[in-house]
Amino acid sequence: MSSVLRLAIVDPQDSARETLKTMLLGMDIVWLEAECSRYEFFADVVGQTQPDVGVISLDANPEKALALVENVRQIAPNCSLLVVSSSTDGQLILRAMRAGAKEYLNTPLNVEDLIHALHRIGNQGVAAGGKGRGCTVIAVGGATGGVGSTSVSVNLGCILAKQPGNTVALVDLDLSLGDADVFLDTIPDYTLVDVAQNITRLDFTLLKRSLTKHSSGLYLLPRPVQLQDTSLVTPNDFQRVLGLMKASFSHLILDLSKGYSELDMVALREATHVLLITQLDLPCLRNVVRLLMSFEEIDGLKDKVKIVVNRVGLDSQIGLKKAQDTIGRDIFWQIPNDYRVMVEVRNNGVPLIEHAPRSGIAQSFGGLADAVGGGEPQNSDEDRKSAAGRRWLNFWPAKGGKQLAEKE
Repeated sequence: MSSVLRLAIVDPQDSARETLKTMLLGMDIVWLEAECSRYEFFADVVGQTQPDVGVISLDANPEKALALVENVRQIAPNCSLLVVSSSTDGQLILRAMRAGAKEYLNTPLNVEDLIHALHRIGNQGVAAGGKGRGCTVIAVGGATGGVGSTSVSVNLGCILAKQPGNTVALVDLDLSLGDADVFLDTIPDYTLVDVAQNITRLDFTLLKRSLTKHSSGLYLLPRPVQLQDTSLVTPNDFQRVLGLMKASFSHLILDLSKGYSELDMVALREATHVLLITQLDLPCLRNVVRLLMSFEEIDGLKDKVKIVVNRVGLDSQIGLKKAQDTIGRDIFWQIPNDYRVMVEVRNNGVPLIEHAPRSGIAQSFGGLADAVGGGEPQNSDEDRKSAAGRRWLNFWPAKGGKQLAEKE
């Protein structure tokens, strides 16, 4: 699970504050939520933005800064405080820790020391039973075009968004021909280009206003409207967009393009799980083998890949055992073929969970959502599917449980 800490900083000294900002903007484990140049206003900033970590510089006025540390600790007990100062005076350090600081670092800051301090703060929050701000990032890619990767992305996102406690966003990375907005029957006001070009001015609230919210609760960030705009999103811009979205949502689904572009590779590196969608035919399986070989060149990527077979049950398919022997690894999940339902879903712009929640294919998507949505990992394929199935059945009344199993 990818964790991002949201930070707010205060330092009345402009040059020192800018130096700290520059250092923080280069880290992918934090998102700079707010900055402040006055001690008097920082408590209000913390109250409004609710960051995970508050960074307070003591040097401009140690007495005011220490009083602020104590004040913030009282009004925002869930905000961990990191104090920075050029002073090495033992009494000042002791007073800062007694006032409520979790960490004390000397300036000029060392990047490694800052990273270690932030990791300790994050680990302390987990150990104390805090909910943390973890984000499960799921990249969905196809072995070739037309295998249903966007269908998987959209329906998986809607199902996860319906589950209590989840906040879910879907990013359409097929910048030329993406159609996630069509699957959700939405006309977005803003696209990935708009967010990427304004990322330095966005915060958590403005980000959500820039996304299109579906009735299921899923937030969508679609591809650009004009083909000419596809080059306007750089990998660096997209990396920053991901940083803000990871700090804002519990689940992030990235619907990859079929070209495995530079943006797609950023998404693959950031992903917690990579769902590689395929069908049981020779061209698809050949491409799966090619992709897995290419993924070996990126540290840790191949281990994140999970093979998902779509449209299981079509005539003239290669057998499952032969497919597994061909690609050299197990199939993670199977989605049954239900052409009639999926055509209706696509043409009406309504996700499965709303159009046909009792169908066998909807149950399969529900199990997949449990398997990759951040729950406890199961020891075996059968255990995983069994546990996922039991939890998914809780979406419907007990009376329907037997009927569900018998239908289809």
